[in-house]
Amino acid sequence: MRNEFTAIIEGPTDDDLFWIAYCVEVPGANGQGETEAEALESLQSAILLMLEVRREEGLRGIPDTARRTVVSVG
Repeated sequence: MRNEFTAIIEGPTDDDLFWIAYCVEVPGANGQGETEAEALESLQSAILLMLEVRREEGLRGIPDTARRTVVSVG
């Protein structure tokens, strides 16, 4: 299964020489680069990091008696 997210990309302006990219589905996931491709690659890394951190935070405090399983969507 592949997760797909929406990337919003904004090109360089007169004030900023970098491309920026962000993801509306994963608040806080942002990327930048000297090219559009670099900004998207940076965004991909940010999305992976944000999802990993949120998973770790979400699993903290789960009782030892709770049963965990995996659910797939898509």
